[in-house]
Amino acid sequence: MDNKIKQLRKGILELAVLGALVDRKHYGYSLIKAISRGQDIPINEGTIYPILSRLAKEDLVRTEWVESHQGPPRKYYFISEQGKKAHHLLSREFDKLIELVKNARQGEELDKEASSFDSSKRIEVKKEKEDEQ
Repeated sequence: MDNKIKQLRKGILELAVLGALVDRKHYGYSLIKAISRGQDIPINEGTIYPILSRLAKEDLVRTEWVESHQGPPRKYYFISEQGKKAHHLLSREFDKLIELVKNARQGEELDKEASSFDSSKRIEVKKEKEDEQ
């Protein structure tokens, strides 16, 4: 099960990284803070940097070095035009998948309601109708 969770997070984190970069540039640590804000999902450099590297190889993300007042230069990441298009398409697909999961859950709830319906009441209603005739 751990592998399934890992694969699910990997795809979603790529989308989250692109989303965080849509409106502003980030260096690694600021990106981690932006994505994980208030969430109980462990995200660290060992998770983010391979994703950033892969996105850069796919030309979805670009980089630039910026001098820092607090130490050595920082490598900032920003989204490319191709990355913006990918983010838009992936976001739409993600929304569809969320609806699919919601619909499946609602289907389970409807099945539970139907199976918990008291069959004795159905018989009573049927008998009442027979008595009326």
